[in-house]
Amino acid sequence: MRQFVLGNLNYSSWSIRPLLVARRVNLPVEEVIVPLDFPDTSAKLKEISPTAKVPLLIWDDVTVWESLAITEWIADWAPAGDVWPEDAAKRAIARAVTSEMHAGFPALRKACPMDIRGRESTPEMTEALEADIARIQTMWDALRAEHGEGGPFLFGKWSAADAFYTPVVTRFRTYGLPLSGAAADYSAAILEDPLFLELEAQAEAEPWWIKYTADGRSSGYLKPEG
Repeated sequence: MRQFVLGNLNYSSWSIRPLLVARRVNLPVEEVIVPLDFPDTSAKLKEISPTAKVPLLIWDDVTVWESLAITEWIADWAPAGDVWPEDAAKRAIARAVTSEMHAGFPALRKACPMDIRGRESTPEMTEALEADIARIQTMWDALRAEHGEGGPFLFGKWSAADAFYTPVVTRFRTYGLPLSGAAADYSAAILEDPLFLELEAQAEAEPWWIKYTADGRSSGYLKPEG
């Protein structure tokens, strides 16, 4: 069995990061979505995942959980240079900024949950959120200036770093957060990329919603139009 188990594409940033990598290299795997935050979600995931979380890659007799680990597994499967930059120095920096995204920006995550199809009011600009935004602006500007030759992405050619920052790009759009210069151009390139446009259309077509409140998360089904 070869399956990629994912949460809602519209809301599960952890799912879409390695999914974008898998799709970029044409990994031949069945994609299975388990809608999040429903009463039976945890039970379904406990049957197949050691953490009862998404994403999860099942490849024959190998089971890989956690988005960065899945990305590295795909990098080993794919031709060299398809997931990470071929240049060793660029590859090290790409892994560093990817790990920074993987573990950082808590204020942005908390104030601006990913909602690809949503458009929300800009949250209160706390000192912590402002710092996260400033770091992203500075990082994207610097990466484009130093490593962006040859394409519109952080390291010129698309890499896993772009997959991991795609949910950040969508947050800036959803909540009207400020970007300028090279960082704004990079954001536009992500939003115009055919790989993202396909994902965006699928996210918009999903029948589920998730709401975030002070009391926690809730979910349900969208009412059909007409």
